[in-house]
Amino acid sequence: MKQLRFFALFVVVLIAIQGFRYTETKQNIRSAEDYLACYSDIRDQFRDEAMTPEFAAMHENPLPFKLTNGTGETISFDAPDGNKASGYFIKSKKKTNNWIFVIQEWWGLNDQIKQEAEKLAAELGNVNVIALDMYDGKVAATPDSAMKLMRAATNLRLEAIVKGALSYAGTKAKIFTIGWCFGGMWSLQSSILAGKQAAGTVMYYGRPENNLEKLKSLQSDVIGFFGNQDRSPSPEVVNTFEKDMAAAGKKLTLHRYEANHGFANPSNPSFNKEATEDAHKKTIEFLKARL
Repeated sequence: MKQLRFFALFVVVLIAIQGFRYTETKQNIRSAEDYLACYSDIRDQFRDEAMTPEFAAMHENPLPFKLTNGTGETISFDAPDGNKASGYFIKSKKKTNNWIFVIQEWWGLNDQIKQEAEKLAAELGNVNVIALDMYDGKVAATPDSAMKLMRAATNLRLEAIVKGALSYAGTKAKIFTIGWCFGGMWSLQSSILAGKQAAGTVMYYGRPENNLEKLKSLQSDVIGFFGNQDRSPSPEVVNTFEKDMAAAGKKLTLHRYEANHGFANPSNPSFNKEATEDAHKKTIEFLKARL
């Protein structure tokens, strides 16, 4: 009888613990106001948000995609944290100080991002293109594995990779940046890190910076592409970004589409072809005007 009571008590406690864990791990994507109150660094906010089931649910497993006839090569360079960093590099046929940093989605530096780098190199011509490997060689194929890779990618390491790429490009380089989702956020962060070398920033549905002092230090114009059906960042967050950029005295051009998160990724089951083609056309025009 005592054993039966003990077993029943054990079951009740176990259920309570599991319920507590579920409550702790199942977080909703919070409002912009909540995040402003909890985080002093937007990058920490995004990493926390990206660990929620709600955020993961916005990312379906990518469709198989294989790069063919690639012209680039994997290179390595020194990062200021004492470690090596790497990227997929397509060197301009003519010597140039124009550089584009291509920054991956949360999946990692996969063949789809390398294909985006190839397209930019082919259409722009007079530019060195480097797709930065922000996960140090690791690539995710499922939301669960992408969560783990993002959690392991600390701000210090990510900054070191960008700073290493800046050193590799050289002090005379004009730095353009482009990225999607995680990479959209780091496209803006990389331009801020580039200082006076920043020449143009392209953001696809990335988390905007909300620190006015950091935005004031930005030296480049920004063009952003966002989905009105997106929840990370939501249209409200994008509206706040627009106000913050105006308050910082910076030029921001926004384009919004009736599309979901990740609409510009052809390996995404939610791919929006019409929105992607329009955004790409505007991206090329933006970059060509500044090269």
